[in-house]
Amino acid sequence: MASTIALEIPRDVLHTTRMRPEELKCELALSLFQQGKLSFGKAREMVGMTVWAFQQLLGSRGIPVHYDLTDYEDDLATLQELGRL
Repeated sequence: MASTIALEIPRDVLHTTRMRPEELKCELALSLFQQGKLSFGKAREMVGMTVWAFQQLLGSRGIPVHYDLTDYEDDLATLQELGRL
């Protein structure tokens, strides 16, 4: 069951930053993802982007996707099992 909360942002903050509420929401999602507080999927959902579009946004901002050595080794093993290496 999805639920939402309302977050009050003073109008002068939006005016000062020259951002629309949707842009501010995107910045929040990016920041939380970068800090490891929000998963890729949840951050992407929050901004309503496709996987590809969100990956491109992260790349354009220089924000790395969380991908550690264990993930790499798992992917490598899978590729070897599939005969692609």
